[in-house]
Amino acid sequence: MNHATIHPMWVRAFHWINAVAVILMCMSGWQVYEASPIFSAVRFPSAITLGGWLGGALLWHFAVMWVLVANFVAYLALGIFTGRLRKNIFSVTLRAGATDFIAALRGKLSHHDLSTYNGVQKLAYLVVIVDIALVIVSGLTIWKPVQFPLLRTLMGGFDNARVVHFVAMSVLAGFFAIHVAMVALVPRSLLTMIRGR
Repeated sequence: MNHATIHPMWVRAFHWINAVAVILMCMSGWQVYEASPIFSAVRFPSAITLGGWLGGALLWHFAVMWVLVANFVAYLALGIFTGRLRKNIFSVTLRAGATDFIAALRGKLSHHDLSTYNGVQKLAYLVVIVDIALVIVSGLTIWKPVQFPLLRTLMGGFDNARVVHFVAMSVLAGFFAIHVAMVALVPRSLLTMIRGR
């Protein structure tokens, strides 16, 4: 039996810190959103929000924001430095992603070797990396629109930055839901992210 480490300690630490940060950011963000909804048909019940009111939610959001940003930057830096991102994620091609996606739909995608990401995983993780960067940039634009005029312009203004932030958060929440569902289908993957192998 192969006992080689699949996920080193630093990857597992960043993964779990990111998971908790994303959950707390979404929950506090939903409470902030409730104070001034963008879409009248989209509302979040208080049971899944964090902060209790606008001021409390903002305190949570700004506190956890620093954890998310620091974790993300450190993960990217170590991932690039060690070559892990290049090997496991940046090596993806659209063809491999499409082939593996079709195989997944047919129920024929192998999960035997958890040390190697398939094309669908690589594309999904690449999308998440770009999406978290977009969440951060749009969040900065909303938080400090006067101090970051270039970001505000790139986002199409303050109101549009809110829409971008909401959409990017929705993509992140969607990925999270799918990720949990995939873990339920392949429970060994959870063990590798806990014990490394």
